[in-house]
Amino acid sequence: MTSLSVEMLAADAVEPITSAGNAQLGIAVLAGIALIVLLITKFKMHAFLALTIGSLALGSFAGAAPAKTIASFTAGLGSTVAGVGVLIALGAILGKLLADSGGADQIVDTILAKASGRAMPWAMVLIASIIGLPLFFEVGIVLMIPVVLLVAKRGNYSLMRIGIPALAGLSVMHGLIPPHPGPLVAIDALGANLGVTLGLGVLVAIPTVIIAGPVFSRYAARWVDIKAPEKMIPQRPSQELDRRPSFGATLATILLPVVLMLVKALVDIVVDNPENHVQRVTDVIGSPLIALLAAVIVGMFTLGRAAGFTKGRLSTTVEKSLAPIAGVLLIVGAGGGFKQTLIDAGVGQMILDFSKDWSIPALLLGWLIAVAIRLATGSATVATISAAGLVAPLAADMSTSQAALLVLAVGAGSLFFSHVNDAGFWLVKEYFGMDVGQTVKTWSVMETIISVVSLAFILLLSLVL
Repeated sequence: MTSLSVEMLAADAVEPITSAGNAQLGIAVLAGIALIVLLITKFKMHAFLALTIGSLALGSFAGAAPAKTIASFTAGLGSTVAGVGVLIALGAILGKLLADSGGADQIVDTILAKASGRAMPWAMVLIASIIGLPLFFEVGIVLMIPVVLLVAKRGNYSLMRIGIPALAGLSVMHGLIPPHPGPLVAIDALGANLGVTLGLGVLVAIPTVIIAGPVFSRYAARWVDIKAPEKMIPQRPSQELDRRPSFGATLATILLPVVLMLVKALVDIVVDNPENHVQRVTDVIGSPLIALLAAVIVGMFTLGRAAGFTKGRLSTTVEKSLAPIAGVLLIVGAGGGFKQTLIDAGVGQMILDFSKDWSIPALLLGWLIAVAIRLATGSATVATISAAGLVAPLAADMSTSQAALLVLAVGAGSLFFSHVNDAGFWLVKEYFGMDVGQTVKTWSVMETIISVVSLAFILLLSLVL
């Protein structure tokens, strides 16, 4: 990562910004988080503002000088945006190219042409997982919903039998797999290796998405047996195009950054010699920045030009892709500021002091903290960022694989039981035409299954690695 690590930032702060004892500090943390929750849920304040106010309040409650709290918050915001901001922007550009060129539709149509009957839920989870790799969760939903509704209508399927696998694929990618914002920030905060985290994340994601998707959809379809609402079936973007990129070119473009990062991780493990020429090359091409930049540049030809885009149209597509992520960048940055305020206030050391007497493993502790923040704020990204900051000191002496598993544990916790304070809850409810009770019985339960099942596989991996 290009940003300063959490450990370096913490080391720069020679002493905590406050001399408060653990009791006062613990109360300050609870009060700060409670304020953020109240501002987001009760007053419907934007998460960026809520996190900023909550960070300043936490410092005040802990007895820190305002100037020191502001310095901590701005340092954390700056380092977080420096570390993940460019990656989020590149991911947004790739996602926009994928959507506007018809590449996403090409993948969907190709796979659906090969699947039918009982294979359809498995096809849907495969499509969503592939499309979900480079896309934000909300963008993935917008892309997948028309497909889900059309397939359910044409094949006369229960909407839940088709919809749950698609939602599971998108959600697992969002919570566990970089380059999504939450996992990226957690990797940076915990000093984990991105390639190793990506590899282990894929290992955890595959069985998790199978259980929460095609398997659970059987029961969800019995509990909520509804048909696709006609009014929610929109026109697909590629219907306006004369031609679309090929299936092979689209798939290769999407998987290019993933392959480059995995190659880097594999070479680092096998060669393990920084002076080796091969390793030096793979360290460059497998870095997240270069891998995603390569995919974007390749995508301009394999997706944009293949769809007949002019240079002007390509420029417009890139420009339009960046505007919607401003809010995401601000939230992620403010979350990094809140995280750094926690660290500089001495919360990490406080958790270390307390955890010495606990019998709770670090992975489970990270998961539980993320679950608590997720339930309170409704935001998976806020939960991941905040929990990663709180458990960062626990990763200091961890091996590469254990640090990666801690990232995944925090990401898994951030997906637990989406309910009425989560924007995704209402997005799914409205698109699928469900009431609140039906959404809880399907979407919320599915999210909980993802969180718990992925934690189980993470703990199993921790016993092996």
